[in-house]
Amino acid sequence: MASKLLHLVPGVEPNELIYLENITKDLSEEKLQTFATFYNTERKKSDTILIGAVIGLLGVGGIQRFMIGQVGMGILYLLTAGLCYIGTIIDLVNYKKLTFEFNQQAANTVYQAVLSMK
Repeated sequence: MASKLLHLVPGVEPNELIYLENITKDLSEEKLQTFATFYNTERKKSDTILIGAVIGLLGVGGIQRFMIGQVGMGILYLLTAGLCYIGTIIDLVNYKKLTFEFNQQAANTVYQAVLSMK
């Protein structure tokens, strides 16, 4: 199953792969393929979030938060210059955690949608 998910979801990180294996273990081949197709469109790469945080540090604070769907925090960061740059620096350090949490939510949403399909 792991090699199939590695093939279906390119660039998946190890902790993300483990999470995906756990939630998709009961899916049929067809549903797994459907899950991977939709999940690939929803997931974010950690490098993208890192680039957003760097842009936030150099210019417009909060871009990384907007990218992961945290609009309220994005607006707060935007209005406070990334919480006086402290929040943006914390996001630079924790960008993989932010990405993993977003991808977990995306995987759960896609999984529920795939289960509800006939």
